[in-house]
Amino acid sequence: MTETTLNDAPWRNTAAAPEDRVDSLIGAMTLREKVAQLVGVWVGANTEGGEVAPHQHEMNDAPDLDELLPNGLGQLTRPFGTAPVEPGLGALSLQRTQERITAANRFGIPALVHEECLAGFAAWKATAYPVPLAWGATFNPELVRTMSSAIGADLRSVGVHQGLAPVLDVVRDARWGRVEETIGEDPYLIGTIATAYVQGLERAGIVATLKHFVGYSASKAGRNLAPVSIGERERADVLLPPFEMAIRESGVRSVMHAYTDIDGVPTAADASLLTGLLRDTWGFDGTVVADYFGIAFLKELHRIASTLGEAAGAALSAGVDVELPTVHTFGEHLLAEIDGGRVEEGLVDRALRRVLRQKLDLGLLDPDWSPVPPALHTTDAGTPVVDLDSAGNRAIATELAEQSIVLVGNSGILPLTGAPRIALIGPNADTHRAFLGCYSFPAHVGEQHPEIAMGLSIPTVADALRREFADSDITLAAGCTIDGTATTGFDEALAVAGGADVVVAVLGDRAGLFGRGTSGEGCDAESLALPGVQQQLLDELLATGKPVVVVLLTGRPYALGSAAAEAAAIVQGFFPGEEGAAAVAGVLSGRVNPSGRLPVSIPGSPGAQPSTYLAAPLAQASGVSNIDPSAAFAFGHGVGYTDFTWTDAGSTTDSAPTDGEATVHVTVTNAGERDGVEVVQLYLHDPVASVVRPVQRLVAYARVPLAAGASARVAFTVPADVTSFTGRDGRRIVEPGALELRLGASSSDIRAALPLTLTGGVRSVDHTRRLHCDVQVDAA
Repeated sequence: MTETTLNDAPWRNTAAAPEDRVDSLIGAMTLREKVAQLVGVWVGANTEGGEVAPHQHEMNDAPDLDELLPNGLGQLTRPFGTAPVEPGLGALSLQRTQERITAANRFGIPALVHEECLAGFAAWKATAYPVPLAWGATFNPELVRTMSSAIGADLRSVGVHQGLAPVLDVVRDARWGRVEETIGEDPYLIGTIATAYVQGLERAGIVATLKHFVGYSASKAGRNLAPVSIGERERADVLLPPFEMAIRESGVRSVMHAYTDIDGVPTAADASLLTGLLRDTWGFDGTVVADYFGIAFLKELHRIASTLGEAAGAALSAGVDVELPTVHTFGEHLLAEIDGGRVEEGLVDRALRRVLRQKLDLGLLDPDWSPVPPALHTTDAGTPVVDLDSAGNRAIATELAEQSIVLVGNSGILPLTGAPRIALIGPNADTHRAFLGCYSFPAHVGEQHPEIAMGLSIPTVADALRREFADSDITLAAGCTIDGTATTGFDEALAVAGGADVVVAVLGDRAGLFGRGTSGEGCDAESLALPGVQQQLLDELLATGKPVVVVLLTGRPYALGSAAAEAAAIVQGFFPGEEGAAAVAGVLSGRVNPSGRLPVSIPGSPGAQPSTYLAAPLAQASGVSNIDPSAAFAFGHGVGYTDFTWTDAGSTTDSAPTDGEATVHVTVTNAGERDGVEVVQLYLHDPVASVVRPVQRLVAYARVPLAAGASARVAFTVPADVTSFTGRDGRRIVEPGALELRLGASSSDIRAALPLTLTGGVRSVDHTRRLHCDVQVDAA
């Protein structure tokens, strides 16, 4: 088509109804042109090894673009996130690629471009924000929304349309390597934080992608891609609620299926999940994209398909619309199935309609669409310069890092005062990698390019402490490596400790991929003992008699042995990003009053797994087992440098109908001498129910900043809907009976237990039920 003819085409008519525009385009397409819109292409991916994705080298033949592009192209995979590329030059290269794509296909349709953005835009020189587990520790959805808006603006500026985040998996076993990518172990916390992240990304014009739908985190023994054997009730009441909340409240436009098979059914081929629940019940009308190579895994790993064509047909039939990261099963294999009459072309049209509607919503089918990324419109002639790590970004990263640090325990040694002689010991004391998660660009991609500079200035703990404690004598000794077995550095570390007033032991993880780290995708743990010989080093430091401040920079919680009780202080950071070192130093000095709370429990024993606070009575310590799975520090725990008193706890009523509500309240006062933040948490306890219930679960929270001496009245109006659960017949019900509404500073620190009896008959509720308590915080 000529440009004039193309602009006169009905799908280019912006005044027409979107459905009519999409239908007219589908009607003009050949089968090959239709299928081409359902695949991505990963240009530049390594076809010789699986560095970035599992089995990448087995399934990623270099695409022949001259052959593919005349039929069109659905997506471009990670043009910025595959190899280090200067952001401005990457935007210019993407512009030229889009010009080539639109010129090659007869409809002038550009590709939709996606990137990873789990801890910031995963591109060279882009801001490395804290990982999602750190977002959970903030208990601050508003701040997470601010961060994702900034991430979305950066993605959009260089021509990206879709971000593959956030992760809504609920931690069920902390040995799983991808715990760092999750927001925590509680569905309500995850739902609220993830929904805020999606809202920020979508409001910036970026298609957010919920992942991994669903069950991935419940794999047996915490092994990546291991089978899942959960029941329908656990899936409905624990794993699905974060996705349901995000779909109802965030405006999300894409969902990624999980690699998982649940009770023998892979989610990529589960029509009851991807179509029945997601679309027919919840009303989701966006696209379902494949996790990388997930469709081929139906043949290669799950073995429910004998050919790649069968795998393609199963996924398409179930409701997967787009194959990522590159054309494989949805290419010639799918076409052969259609030609053979084994797959209906109508299924292609169904997926295509969703894909084209999304492109239309993004403006990619409009006559005035431009291949020039917004950042290049404001660039002077010559080499384009695009700043993806602006001062504004770093300010957000700083605030997130500071709010995410959890002061787990403190004997009174913190804040450090005066000019103490500090022994700075541990394998994470002097490395920038201590702050970066698996999906940060330096860890995810940069590691494969050691000849290229990191592209970011990330101070180490040693750097930050030297600035924070400029008058102190700071002596450094690693003591050991992250995961090595050598103890030859112990003597030096102990000698340094002996000459100091205080020991700061910086321990933890190194994020990586597929066994190249101690945390991250494919880096699962056999137990929750600190990696390598770090626990041994810590024990010997404690034996010196010197006060030991333990700083943990990790992607999961670890058991700490005797240090849980004997350390002078414990500071937990979950890969807090490029500004994490300054945040840690600020907490140690007192410049930052820590306000983070644990989004996952810290275990008391490294082997008592799986263990989560969201547990039924028999999952807790009991007289019928010699194993005690009790946490050393429970979900929601965290302290700071001021004291809060809780008074006047009460309720408006002690009974309500099963379609009613009740309000509970408490007054919180900052009784200390400095400003601080209390996180007021509301838990539901159902002592007797028709099915086994968790002992308690979070149903609301409020982050309450208070000046010294100030008070606030915090009120939660609790609708009966939030007490609902899946009954014996599979229906979600609100059940009459006695409950407790527990106000607490953590799941193990309940300050008031207020009785509430629900009256009336059993009431069925559905996906339209109320998901939240109303929260009101007023000065008192």
